[in-house]
Amino acid sequence: MPVALLVRRHAAERPHHPALHGPAGSLTYAELWREVSTRPLDGGGLVAITLSDPVDQLVAVLAADLAGATPLLCDADQRARVIPALPVDRHVDAPLPRSASARATGEPTGDDPAWATGEPAGDDPAWACLTSGSTGRPRAVVRTRSSWTGSFPHVSALTGIGPDDVVLVPGPLVSSLYAFAAVHALATGATVVLPGRRATAVPADDLRRATVVHLVPHLLPAVLDALADDGGRLRTAVVGGAALPPETRDAAARAGVRVVSYYGATEMSFVAVDADGTGLRPFPKVEIQVRDGEVWARSPWLAQGYLAGAAGPLRTDGAGWTSVGDRAEPYLPGEPLRLRGRGDGAIQTGGATVVPEDVEAVLRGVPGVTDVVVVGSPHPLLGSVVTAVLEGSPPARAALDAVAREGLDPAQRPRRWYAVGDLPRTPTGKPARGVVAGRLAGDGAGLRRLV
Repeated sequence: MPVALLVRRHAAERPHHPALHGPAGSLTYAELWREVSTRPLDGGGLVAITLSDPVDQLVAVLAADLAGATPLLCDADQRARVIPALPVDRHVDAPLPRSASARATGEPTGDDPAWATGEPAGDDPAWACLTSGSTGRPRAVVRTRSSWTGSFPHVSALTGIGPDDVVLVPGPLVSSLYAFAAVHALATGATVVLPGRRATAVPADDLRRATVVHLVPHLLPAVLDALADDGGRLRTAVVGGAALPPETRDAAARAGVRVVSYYGATEMSFVAVDADGTGLRPFPKVEIQVRDGEVWARSPWLAQGYLAGAAGPLRTDGAGWTSVGDRAEPYLPGEPLRLRGRGDGAIQTGGATVVPEDVEAVLRGVPGVTDVVVVGSPHPLLGSVVTAVLEGSPPARAALDAVAREGLDPAQRPRRWYAVGDLPRTPTGKPARGVVAGRLAGDGAGLRRLV
């Protein structure tokens, strides 16, 4: 069923229940349905949405959903670089106008438009989003309706999200992580809080009202610090996008916040979930294999592929199994999945292969370091050398070398060290590995060499 029709159901059952709270105001479910149902889109096809207000974005997304179109959220930079190469049928860069026959009331009635009551097929393309991970040119991934909404009941069961929750979504909706969080919450009838800012901080006022937050790992410590200072009602943090340090999960437990972390990719959706701190296990209806160190998955949640024939890391084997090159330790069913990072970021140095995430996991424990990116820098003899860019206030080079000697194999130890006040990040809040590598290869803007 289209999510828009679930919104219609919530509007009929709980018309005055808050649906969305954004920077410019709030909408009840009745008001949200009125906004969606009176701003129709003609026909289907791919609809690029470049609105800036998150509430306007979701109204346009739901209107496209209701019309049987495929919404694609993107920001201005992505539009300039990517959209011209995609088969876009309509571009929405201003709030949709109301139809001339729009009713004044937001209450759903039996005379709702005929186009609002259809039941599209599960294999219809219902969602598209841009992805590049932390490197590479963005690509548009398209998903079927069943792969998008069919996982909703499983997410609700794992997280406990229900219609009485207030779900904080603190990142931009152009990210599939945050877009899924918002749309899932609306499908359940919950209240969605949208600060409408880049994922660099969580507003304290919004956090105080939230019972659930969706976010990336580097934001969770700040959330826990804010709870310690101001309190709140938060009971669950749903964390995706990168590995979650065990000490962060322990700190959340001490604060009374349950953490549900998951591993996936835009192309593969949910692959594994850790709902109790015992490690990543297959998400419902997902099969996992690790072949030659690469994660492969087979499930109903996989994307159809890339639009416009774009190339990317997504691979299939003809038997329903898919991989994007993520690395993991050998895996047996029933055991936790132990990830080692994305294979396409591996560093070849002097005949050895170094997975950046292995090095980053050690360096994040250095006092004064808030985050780190490890990349390979060209070297005339070794091919590449391991280079670490540390965010925060790292100690002197001698102390860093000592940590590396104690915790890393010789090939893993950084030969070059840099400090930066704030790492560049992707829209989801993950460190932008490609941007860091580009700065290192260029003029090193904003980077300070540690010697």
